[in-house]
Amino acid sequence: MWIQLIGVAGTLLFFLSYQCRSNRNLFRVQLLSYLFYTAHLLLLGALTGGVSYMINTLRSFCLGSRWKFAHSQGMCAIICAMQLAALALTWSGRVSILPVAANIAATLGGYTHNPRKIRIAGMFVNSPLWIVYDVCVGSWAGLLDEAVTEGSMILSIVRFGWKDLDREEA
Repeated sequence: MWIQLIGVAGTLLFFLSYQCRSNRNLFRVQLLSYLFYTAHLLLLGALTGGVSYMINTLRSFCLGSRWKFAHSQGMCAIICAMQLAALALTWSGRVSILPVAANIAATLGGYTHNPRKIRIAGMFVNSPLWIVYDVCVGSWAGLLDEAVTEGSMILSIVRFGWKDLDREEA
């Protein structure tokens, strides 16, 4: 019960993240969400998902920072390589591929610095892969998170306009 509530706290923060107009604030709020999700998944024994979320925390820190290299394609490559290393080190069968593939897609989307592309990666790759993983590892809070995240992304598109989201932010 407590483990699922930790995940629900992450869900609430992740929902709020897509209501931020700027990418910098979106990633700062997601950083907090990922801390809750890391704890949630590790407590469930979902090692690949938990470690992958730790790397997401680093990604959100980088994308939410003002440090120029943290926004570079070089950092994107480092984070993707870290995801692949996490997969190799925490392998527990094919299910381990799901969170890593989801997070690599979200990383590539985030490093476009384009709010529309960030949402496309989230809605059509990241969330669907995490939904399958959450079912496999028993993360009911994760399922709630993905449903809420999809709703939040749709709400942000309605609020800000699809056309207005097609811009690049540094």
